[in-house]
Amino acid sequence: MALPESITKRLSDDYSITTDKSQPVSGGSINRAYRISTNEGDLFLKYNSDAPDDFFIREAEGLKLLASASTELRIPDVIASCPPSDESPGFLVIEFINKEPSGNAEQFGAALAGLHLTTAENFGLNEDNYIGSLPQSNEYHSDWASFFSEERIKPQLKMAIDSGKMDQAAISGWKKISSKLNELLPETDPSLIHGDLWSGNYLYDSDGRAVLIDPAVYYGHPEMDLAFSKMFGGFSPEFYRGYESVSPLENGFDDRVPVYNLYPLLVHVNLFGGHYISQAESVLSQYS
Repeated sequence: MALPESITKRLSDDYSITTDKSQPVSGGSINRAYRISTNEGDLFLKYNSDAPDDFFIREAEGLKLLASASTELRIPDVIASCPPSDESPGFLVIEFINKEPSGNAEQFGAALAGLHLTTAENFGLNEDNYIGSLPQSNEYHSDWASFFSEERIKPQLKMAIDSGKMDQAAISGWKKISSKLNELLPETDPSLIHGDLWSGNYLYDSDGRAVLIDPAVYYGHPEMDLAFSKMFGGFSPEFYRGYESVSPLENGFDDRVPVYNLYPLLVHVNLFGGHYISQAESVLSQYS
């Protein structure tokens, strides 16, 4: 499928970017994605006709926030982030980075730990954003347990129950877990995290350097990123070794992973349903 002419016209009119050709590429399950050849070189563009007005703007801001941390992680330069208009869907344009099959995983882990050393006064962010295509609430909290419960789990549980994917038993299960959160989850300074760190949201460039894409950023617990990385089988041992060379994990991290990953599990329940429902129900019954 060719890139819509409304987008190429907008690129030309608003950004003086002329497109020679476009090639569809894998862009996940939410957006249409293209590699476009332009007068400014090859770029990556994705668009979504059904996305909220600020969808790509928030993603661009997340990328810029990650880049501002000045770590060894590579963050793609943002070229354009546009809300939908009467003429075209919303879209995001970033630099195109050739994906290599492997890279320096230990350096990746150490660089992620470096990102987590960027801290703030409170948990949250100055604006809400998105995880996948779902809204992500980032209202500030002074403690991690309340932020995790109020801004991460409860909104997703409500969505799952309102849609009929889960029932009220899920609320009862969460109440039992939340009553133990202060003893389950260690205290930490609010750290800048990627927020959606699975294998589809990073790649390696030609120098073996890790590149982060598709963020759902906020200031949270560093263990959230590490737990998310284990959700679909985990990253390489070298990655975790590199991370711990900079920031050793506290005892009991593996026991906390299911609690942290209840959030992405519920996101997947709300996006896809299916077997994610029974997985979430299993976690909710685990700590009763």
